[in-house]
Amino acid sequence: MSGLRLSRSIRELRILLCQRSAASAGAREFITEHYLGLKTENPNTPVLIRECSEVKPTLHARFAFGKETEVDLTNLTTSEILTKLKSIRRHRIKTSRYF
Repeated sequence: MSGLRLSRSIRELRILLCQRSAASAGAREFITEHYLGLKTENPNTPVLIRECSEVKPTLHARFAFGKETEVDLTNLTTSEILTKLKSIRRHRIKTSRYF
């Protein structure tokens, strides 16, 4: 299990993957091993898993004010995906308090 605490600036995390493709094997394994720990550490952050045939595996992080980051997960291992997620966690969005 992963005890990965996400940044408060992350509003939503989406993982898109294919149920059968070899390119999504690492993403499927990551979900199996780390989803429960991720949700336990971040109960108020939606973590969405979207499965679709023949889709390229990607990780999307949505931040405040509609800012999004997309990371390609094609042929990555579980540890590589965890490293990518940690780099997103450190991502800071600079926003103004005044509109």
